[in-house]
Amino acid sequence: MTEKNKAILLSISLFFLLIIVGEIVTGNGDRSKANMTEYEILMGMGEPEAHVPGPIEVGKLAIKELSHPFYDNGPNDKGIGLQLLYSIGRVMAGFFLAVIVALPVGFLIGMSPVFYKALQPYIQILKPVSPLAWMPLALFVIKDSIMSSVFVIFICSIWPMLINTAFGVMTVKKDWINVSKTLEMGSLETAIKILLPAALPTIFTGLRISMGISWLVIVAAEMLVGGTGIGYYVWNEWNNLDLTSVVFSILMIGFVGMVLDSLIAYTSGFFNYQE
Repeated sequence: MTEKNKAILLSISLFFLLIIVGEIVTGNGDRSKANMTEYEILMGMGEPEAHVPGPIEVGKLAIKELSHPFYDNGPNDKGIGLQLLYSIGRVMAGFFLAVIVALPVGFLIGMSPVFYKALQPYIQILKPVSPLAWMPLALFVIKDSIMSSVFVIFICSIWPMLINTAFGVMTVKKDWINVSKTLEMGSLETAIKILLPAALPTIFTGLRISMGISWLVIVAAEMLVGGTGIGYYVWNEWNNLDLTSVVFSILMIGFVGMVLDSLIAYTSGFFNYQE
């Protein structure tokens, strides 16, 4: 058996083990009506309580939700697919805005020691600030919850891209830069033909990190501003004490995050650089 087949077999085995263990450790929330007074029964105390759902219960809900994921029955009743599309759209908008800003500035910092030293203090001060700390200011200035969420994604995405781009440019071999000077190539031509291909692996690393952070932040941002999106969906289901839907949405968040990361990783395969 090959190593790949062994890994697949182990992964499947772990999946079924988790289902079995999950069913054992979680209850179904049922309250027995035995030894209950007539008043408790009339008050509905024998109905199922809120509880941590088991894998089978979550699986049944998943089949139901994914069979019709894009329904829209009003502000507080939208399908999981529709909610995810809202969140993905906001993430992509903020992410690509960050790309437009971070890559040129990263190249500028990597190519110019003067700009690197000048901008370093600002980067080090702003980088550790939690993205959600910007939300109140964004809501006050922009006065729109959706655009404020996009701004928060932009501000959290920009730093990994910028730092990795600058690092990738700075670590390009000096011999290659000297060759460009020998060939009398301009700064723009040098950046496009020499620095960009050599720095692409590091740049894509920054893109993957930024995408992961963006997907983390959008959930928290939508919990704050409400309206639509997977973050709002989680918070709304929690308010309804529907923990089965909460667990299902957590799994969907993880799945979509994996898909987004895989797309960037797959795209990077078309830009492999070899010396």
